[in-house]
Amino acid sequence: MAVYRDGSDGDGLDLDRWSIPELQLRRLRGDVDAVGLTEAYLDRIGRADGVLRAVLAVDPTASAQAAASDRRLAAGALRGPLDGIPVLLKDNIDTAGLPTTAGSRALAGRRPARDAEVVRRLRAAGAVILGKANLSEWANFRSTGAVAGWSAVGGQTRNPYAPDRSPSGSSSGSAAGVAAGFAQVAIGTETDGSLVCPAGMNGVVGFKPSLGLVGTAGLVPVSRARDTAGPIARNVGDAALTLSVLLQDHRSLRVLGDRPALRGARIGLWRMPAYGAGVDRLMTRVADLLREQGAEVAEVDIEVRPLLDLQAGILPGEFRRDIESYLRTRDDAPEGLAELIDFHRGDPLERACFSGLELFEQALAAPGPDDPGHRARRAELDERASRSIDELLTRHRLDALAAPSNPPAWRIDCRAGDEEFVPTSTPAAAAGYPSISVPAGFVGSLPAGVSFMGGRGADAHVLDLAAEYERVAGARRPPPASATDPA
Repeated sequence: MAVYRDGSDGDGLDLDRWSIPELQLRRLRGDVDAVGLTEAYLDRIGRADGVLRAVLAVDPTASAQAAASDRRLAAGALRGPLDGIPVLLKDNIDTAGLPTTAGSRALAGRRPARDAEVVRRLRAAGAVILGKANLSEWANFRSTGAVAGWSAVGGQTRNPYAPDRSPSGSSSGSAAGVAAGFAQVAIGTETDGSLVCPAGMNGVVGFKPSLGLVGTAGLVPVSRARDTAGPIARNVGDAALTLSVLLQDHRSLRVLGDRPALRGARIGLWRMPAYGAGVDRLMTRVADLLREQGAEVAEVDIEVRPLLDLQAGILPGEFRRDIESYLRTRDDAPEGLAELIDFHRGDPLERACFSGLELFEQALAAPGPDDPGHRARRAELDERASRSIDELLTRHRLDALAAPSNPPAWRIDCRAGDEEFVPTSTPAAAAGYPSISVPAGFVGSLPAGVSFMGGRGADAHVLDLAAEYERVAGARRPPPASATDPA
């Protein structure tokens, strides 16, 4: 099945531009069915993923799932907006019948017996589980010298806008796969930056919800205190619809409002000049667009380094407790962190890109969450992170903050590792507040995103702001056909 340069396939399916509501309307009209949509995505994966390495495994039952959705449609019994919609899952999300490896060969044996909570909700909503997406191994919590998007199981995920460039991480395959048109939406996870940073670097939308909105049971953890799952999509509306399915309490969030969100809003612009002149010019354009829509913009700054330093001393102890708890749910897994370290040291494929285990080793030596010193540091981080946002919102009478999601993607270099940068994701991630990355434009040929962040429980408002900004900016464009249709 050929996919044309405009993103459509031989049956007229536009895999790059159609939203979930548009797809469901076309299904109701009989213009497309879930089986055809699913097979079009599988066809594109089969032709293009040999280069991009975004997908670890496809679900052999995907077409059967889609056929069941088509039968529900014929019977007038669709389960909701995601019924029949193909979804990729980051490979640290337990999925019955499919691998869940966190990218590591240590978990590549027996498959999980049960779905994670987010997968259970997707299946109940009729979504088609298309397969598993590659990731930075162990969600980038193995080595201080890790390369984003590399795992021993999946190899190196590449950026569809420039395959020699980083896709960021750790939800690398989820973001690159959605950007390349391998699925309508994907589910990623974040502790700090793993949804919004790769979304920005791959020119898609990534939403990190407030802590507690989305259940974490069945996620391979970094820190249960701050982990969450969230949607990655090509537009804000699809991300919001997907989030509505993932919610633990459907009353806790309405999906996108009708009123203009930007007119009369006050937005704090956090430029992060270290990301370079090209990103700074994009942020000036962001500010201009916000003002054109009737928003007021005030320039602000956040000191991130103290939060990063505190976080670096806290996460290792939480990782050891939480990963060992998870490993006990897998009868094919190492029995604890020490055994996991021994496995990695003894497996030559786990040393193919980088050999470091520094974060594992720090976690093995770190005091656990019950240690009084750890509890004090955790309380200090929670308070300082919340205050870093709350005080700005109060002092400047702001509705939200806006900041660049990412610097331009750097070249992938397995020997040198990733370029270091200070993430703008940390204040919202450490505070447990919502943030969303939306395409802002390009630095040369490389995408950059703008992240909107709000205060506690401001998920709906952040989504509204991002949706209106997306509508007026129109900044996303699909990757070049050479990356997504190499034939």
